[in-house]
Amino acid sequence: MKLLKQLISAAAMALAFGAQAAAPAAEAPDALVKRISQEVIDTAKSDKEIQAGNQKRVMDLVESKILPYVDFQRMTALAAGRYWRDASPEQQKQLAAEFRTLLVFTYSGALSQIKNETVEFKPLRADPGDTEVEVRSQVNVARGEPVVLNYRVAKAPTGWKIYDINVLGAWLVETYKGSFASEISKSGIDGLIKTLSEKNKKLASRPAKTNAK
Repeated sequence: MKLLKQLISAAAMALAFGAQAAAPAAEAPDALVKRISQEVIDTAKSDKEIQAGNQKRVMDLVESKILPYVDFQRMTALAAGRYWRDASPEQQKQLAAEFRTLLVFTYSGALSQIKNETVEFKPLRADPGDTEVEVRSQVNVARGEPVVLNYRVAKAPTGWKIYDINVLGAWLVETYKGSFASEISKSGIDGLIKTLSEKNKKLASRPAKTNAK
């Protein structure tokens, strides 16, 4: 179940984040996620290099179609909790960069696992003036029950950006918050940055197909 959760989280997060161009600021958040999901899942399914685990091709897809639509700064700040305010601007920059890299490795490793998954979206519950909403969906897999997948999305000057994701009842930020706090309490912000950096170096040395394990 843990591996299934990780793979579905990674694959579905990737599906929900991609797009070729910046979305219109007036586009509804659920419309944005729906529109870009199909493009990324189609790319992952049809690209033989991605299916074969070509790390460069996978990373290129992540860099070009996923990263522009994720608010890593806010995601990192939420994961660091109260410790974020104690960090210097340079430490905040380094921590966000390492956390970003960790998530890139985690999710790019699952792109080659996409086979027959489809995403079904629920009606959006939001008022016209809301600047933060939750987009609800489920991932339909070939075997087993659908996996509930929800997104926390905030409106930015350039359009909507995702800053948290929920898979099977667990929010990504909360999942990391505990481990971040534990590491910071032992060795400070610099210790957490070092730990993430070392983990990223190990992930970088592995074949693409093992990065999501």
